[in-house]
Amino acid sequence: MATETPPPAKPQAPLPSAEQFTEVRDSAEFGELRRAHRSFAFPLTIAFIAWYLLYVLLSNYAGGFMGTKVAGNVNMALVLGLAQFLTTFLIAWWYARHAAARLDPKAEAIKSRMEGAE
Repeated sequence: MATETPPPAKPQAPLPSAEQFTEVRDSAEFGELRRAHRSFAFPLTIAFIAWYLLYVLLSNYAGGFMGTKVAGNVNMALVLGLAQFLTTFLIAWWYARHAAARLDPKAEAIKSRMEGAE
């Protein structure tokens, strides 16, 4: 039984120095990346938490509304509870699109510049 030898490993590039990391952290390019992430993630996080808390408050204090029949045995509590799952998946999908379009190219440019620095 013949065994194949793995291809030789690529030489590891030296890690950037602490000064290089500090320089990148303080750069306008990294600031823009951070702003692009925060301007998307923070408002959506706040909105989703508010939406979740609304659901919890309605469940606790608006039993009549939450018990309203929508169709058959399906009531508002079930509809809004399932909407929680739906919004979770929609936000994750939306963030993935945002990251691929706006964050990943900026992050890749910073990464390639850091890896290419000597």
